[in-house]
Amino acid sequence: MIKKIDLNSEEFQIELELTKHFTLKVLEEHNLVFNPDNEVNESIQMGLARNKLIYGKRYCPCFMVIEETESEKNRLCPCEPALNIEIPQNGTCHCGIYCTKVKAQEILLNIDTKDAIATHSRGLTKDECKELLNKDEINSIELEALLEAREIGYVNFNLVDTREWMEWVQARIKGVDYLVPTTSFYSSIEPLNNQKELPTIVYCHSGSRSAYCQRIMLSMGFKKVINLDYGIMSFRGEMISGKD
Repeated sequence: MIKKIDLNSEEFQIELELTKHFTLKVLEEHNLVFNPDNEVNESIQMGLARNKLIYGKRYCPCFMVIEETESEKNRLCPCEPALNIEIPQNGTCHCGIYCTKVKAQEILLNIDTKDAIATHSRGLTKDECKELLNKDEINSIELEALLEAREIGYVNFNLVDTREWMEWVQARIKGVDYLVPTTSFYSSIEPLNNQKELPTIVYCHSGSRSAYCQRIMLSMGFKKVINLDYGIMSFRGEMISGKD
């Protein structure tokens, strides 16, 4: 079941402000900085606020939340794997909100490259479609081309959004087939359980949540799962919004 939070409610707005202050304190305590891409930070802060309202704790929004017997396995922000493994090794936590100063500079240099992604100039052939759907990762240009190819019947696949419902309402890729929020993954994935032979493309905001879900889906027997590199923040194609 997808749990929905009203972004405009006073309750959510108050919790969001509290969560922003909380993340600032994390930076101060651990000598870290925010991701230079503020859209990443806002997305994670919204997810943390959502989880606080639903579960009573700021569980990491990039991982599944287990409510029952194994709840101790949930990642509580700032989580130990991030502080002890991910940040020391990679310069950033899995969600991307907390970075070392060196990693933040590296990310900043890459932002211009991502913003420079141009739209494709021609359609794909059927063979090119098959080749792309054999990859583990695709970029924005390739997804746009695949969506166009699907419209004319050259290829078939499912496009799955792994963000939260509130992000889905604000903006999503036109042509997306399913919403499977990471935090409620197992209860939301059921409609796809009989479509495991069909290639599936997953995306989130920056590519981290969807990469996590990609690994889980492959372990569940999905034949081919492809991640959108850099997520929806790199997508330059047509977007839609709203609850329907």
